[in-house]
This record gives sequence, structure tokens and C-alpha cells, in this order.
Amino acid sequence: MGLQRFAAEAVSGLTVAIVALPLAIAFGITATGTPEGALVGLYGAIFAGFFAAVFGGTPGQVTGPTGPITVVATGVIAAHGLESAFVAFIMAGAFQILFGLCRLGSFIRYIPHPVVSGFMGGIALIIILGELDQAQKSFLLVAVTIVLMLVSARLIKSIPASLIVLVIITALLPLTADWLTNVTVGPVPLNTAVDYIGKIPEAIPTINTPELSGSLIVSLLLPALSIALLGSIDSLLTSVVMDNITGTRHRSNKELIGQGLGNIASGLFGGLASAGATVRSVVNIRSGGRTGFSAATHSVVLLIFVAGLGVVVQYIPLAVLSGILIVTAVGMFDWDTMRKAHVSPKGDVVVLFVTMAITVIVDLTVAVAVGVTLAVAVHLVQSRQRKALIVKDDNAYQIHGPLSFLSTDAVFSNLREDKPELSVSLAKVSYLDMSGAKALLTFIDHSDRDGVDLTITDVPPHIENTLSDLASREQQTKLAAAVKPG
Repeated sequence: MGLQRFAAEAVSGLTVAIVALPLAIAFGITATGTPEGALVGLYGAIFAGFFAAVFGGTPGQVTGPTGPITVVATGVIAAHGLESAFVAFIMAGAFQILFGLCRLGSFIRYIPHPVVSGFMGGIALIIILGELDQAQKSFLLVAVTIVLMLVSARLIKSIPASLIVLVIITALLPLTADWLTNVTVGPVPLNTAVDYIGKIPEAIPTINTPELSGSLIVSLLLPALSIALLGSIDSLLTSVVMDNITGTRHRSNKELIGQGLGNIASGLFGGLASAGATVRSVVNIRSGGRTGFSAATHSVVLLIFVAGLGVVVQYIPLAVLSGILIVTAVGMFDWDTMRKAHVSPKGDVVVLFVTMAITVIVDLTVAVAVGVTLAVAVHLVQSRQRKALIVKDDNAYQIHGPLSFLSTDAVFSNLREDKPELSVSLAKVSYLDMSGAKALLTFIDHSDRDGVDLTITDVPPHIENTLSDLASREQQTKLAAAVKPG
């Protein structure tokens, strides 16, 4: 690694650490319900983040506490206690390593886009609902936090909005705290109290050797498996997002092994279970990070922060963390897909909202299982063919069969070739679902970025309409330039 690349990776790692700091604290306190949760969240970002960066299979991906993992971890801690939860995190890591060794990571390509959108939307709703108590108690402060974050994000691009708001409100609150107690408008309370994190113990992280018993391990098997499955799905979905941004291909099974080692380390050091974090990973890429070095640097910087944070963190208002989590949760919704639900394939729309509802009402793992099963049923009803075939003639390709979540990975893997010209015929495409449309639009984006002269011919009118409806404005322009008469 050259000196210039080394500097870029280090600066990117510092940037991501600043983004991760308030999120790790917020997720940790949410999961444990205690001030000590701040350290639990930070240790998760430090140890899981470092080991996943070093041993994972997605360059530049940043690992730390995430919404889905926090939701499951909250239930495990409530049911079994914090010390037992650390054992569950270690067991989850072991499961993830097993998944990687058994090469189960490859199955992530078969999770349909509507299931992912519904799953993440359901997680967002759970997080928002979990913050309603704090929002009711300190509505005014939560609202001010949200407004300031939205304004800061528009005006200041170089510093994370969450950090700006956290520092400003924490610094000014001692001057205004008395005014924010028992604020009402008529009979409606706007702010009844201001709660703070409170003092957290300052300690250098040490390995905790858990006391194991057969009964404990048996009781934690299902929670650990649930964490492992959700952590794996969450991480690999982030890996797919990274692939779409960088145009590379991650190594899914290696990523699972890295995530597993990270969660084992996190559990041993008293940290929250973690997974690949989409927002932090995207920030890393946009800040110049391209390798695991930047992601590992983010963990090291957080460890340095922890040494002197105890005195400062106790004065952070819980309402500010609630506001940060609510804004984060709102950003988790796939707004683009939901806005276009009226023009999307109806079966995919049903899958999306059923998955979201089951995530909130029943369970996250059940939601994914039901969503995938329902998507397969929709596929079987819409198309009798399971696979799409690629017919090649020099630089011209024909896709035969359904272009759906079951076939997109194989189709576009075959189409990715280092050639300046490429022609793809869609005349024989029998069915196009939301996953297929999104994959084709992404392929057009990458071809345009890489300077490939892509021509798409023989597009049936209903497929062209679906592609146009689901494309962004920029993608619509690229689609119009690529599509040619047969």
C-alpha cells in the first residue's frame, strides 16, 4: 500500500469512527436499557468491527451494532441477562463461521429485493416504536434533535449530522435544562423531563471468560442461531450494496467467517453482537476507503475515544440519542421502492408489505422465511420456468426465461466481461420481477461507468414499461440511451 493510499484509508477510518460513535452508543443503550450499554455498543463496534475488517471478504465494509441485530439482542438480554447474552453472541459467531465453512453465504443472492425492503422497513418501525416512550417524555428535545439533524445534513457535508447535533445539544443543554422541565401547551405535555445517560464505568477492555453449562448452552441455541442468521443476512446485504457501489464482487463465505470471528471477539470482550453496517460502509467508500485497513482503523480510533469518553458521555441526553435513532430508522426505509409500489409488479408489492408486517408483529427470521416462500410462490404463478438461460453469439447475448431473483446473479455474472461493446436481447424474457429490474438497471449503471457501449434490443413493451417505472431519473436517461430496436 503506497503512502497516499495509506493516508486516504486512515482519514476514511477516522471519518467513519466519528459517524459510528453516536450510533454505537445509542444502539448499546437501547439493547441493554442501562447507561453501561454505551460501552457495550462501543465494544461491539471496536472488536467485531476490527476482526470482521481483517478477516472478512468485503473490502471497505464497516461492521458494528445495527438495527436488526439490536432488536434481537434486546430480546435476548431481557430474557437471559447481559452475561448470558454475551455467550449467545459468541455462539452466534461460531454459527456464522460454520455457515461460511459450509458455503451458505452464496444463498444471499436468492433473497428477493421486496423481502429485503420489507425486512428493513419492519426493523425501522420496531426501532421507532421502541423510542416512543422517550419521545413522549421529551418530545420537544427529540423534535429539536431531528430538525437539527435534517438541517445539518443539508448544510454541512463534511461532518456527520449526528455528531454535530450530539455535541451542540449536549453542550447547550445545561444552560436550558430548567426551561425544558414540565413544558406544556395547554393540557398537552411537550417535555416533562430531561434524562441523561449517566456515569458509565471507565475501563480498559478485558477478556471475560464466560461460565458455561449444558443447560445454558441449550437455552441459548435458538437465540444464538437467530442472531447468526440475521447478522449474516444483514452483513451480506450490505456486501451487495458495496458491490453495487464499487462494481466489485465480495466473497460471501469469507465475509461470514470474518463476521463470526468478530462476534466471538465482541462477546468475549463484553460487546454487542454486530453486522455489516450499510450507512457506515457507504460513508467509508465515499470518504476514500477501499480496503479493510480503513474499517479496522475506525475500530482503533473508537478504542482511543473510549479511553476518555466516560466523563463526557454521562452528560448526553437520552432524548438526543432517541432523535438520532429515529432519523436513522427513517433512513432505513426503501422509500424509492415504496413510492413506486403502484407501478411495481403486484406480487412483489404484496411480498414487501407482508414481510414488513410479519417483521413487526411476529419475528424477524419468520418474516424473511415467509417473504422468500411467498416470493417463490409468486414466481411459480407468474412464470413456469425457474431458470434463465444465456445464449451467446460473439458479443451478443440473448436471455431466455424469467429474469427474477432466482436468476439475476447467474445472468449478470455471465454478462460481466471486459469488452468495450456488449449487446443483450430481451426478446425471450418471459417474466421480470422487481429484483430482475433492479439488477438490470444496476448493470446498466455499471456499464455506463466502465465505458462499456451497451445495447439492449428486442425489449417487450411491458418489460420496458416496468424498467422505466422502477428506474430513477438518471437511470431512465441511461435506459433510453441503451435500448435500441431489434
